[in-house]
Amino acid sequence: MRAWENRPDTVVYDEPLYAFYLSMTGLDHPGRTEVLASQSTDWRVVVRTLAYDPVPAGVSVFYQKHMTHHLLPVVDRAALAPLRHAFLIREPRSMLASYARVRSEVTIDDLGLRQQAEIFEEFGGPVLDSADLLASPEPALRVLCAALEVPFSAAMLSWPPGPRDSDGVWAPYWYDGVLKSTGFAHVARSRTSTELGPLDPSLEPLLDECLPYYEYLRKYKLCI
Repeated sequence: MRAWENRPDTVVYDEPLYAFYLSMTGLDHPGRTEVLASQSTDWRVVVRTLAYDPVPAGVSVFYQKHMTHHLLPVVDRAALAPLRHAFLIREPRSMLASYARVRSEVTIDDLGLRQQAEIFEEFGGPVLDSADLLASPEPALRVLCAALEVPFSAAMLSWPPGPRDSDGVWAPYWYDGVLKSTGFAHVARSRTSTELGPLDPSLEPLLDECLPYYEYLRKYKLCI
């Protein structure tokens, strides 16, 4: 999201279905009350804005960062057909270690890998592995932009640190590394230093559930 927002031709929208998701599930995420107050909890209102309203003035790219588990079964996914879809995947062991730092209880439905595979099957679209992105940011972004038929911009490679007006109100709880980052090298160093320790043994069964979805999506990843 930082990379796309740093483009002069792009506006970004951070997890627009988060309040809907919390309202429907009743989950006690960090900052729950703030999230519910910050967005519409009606998925129809949100999707109408995302998929059918005009692109905001002065930009040509409207980038939306979604968490796939926010698209609960009640959401008519067909309403998202006007959008171009791209899928960022992450090795599940690393993802689980990161998630467990914020929430002590986690299920496969919280992680979105199953939903990500379902949405990919429905719409298709480029799949980018975060490991490839962190290892080779410019080549990865060039290939992604080409797949989306969007011109590459060098502005995507670095950005100033700190919060953005576009960050969701949940940023203080989830975006510690993002807020400090200035580019993909910074993110890579942060992950290496904080997340490569042994996974809690209690999460190993969940890892086994996640791996087939990751491996399925990985078969379609962009070649960098």
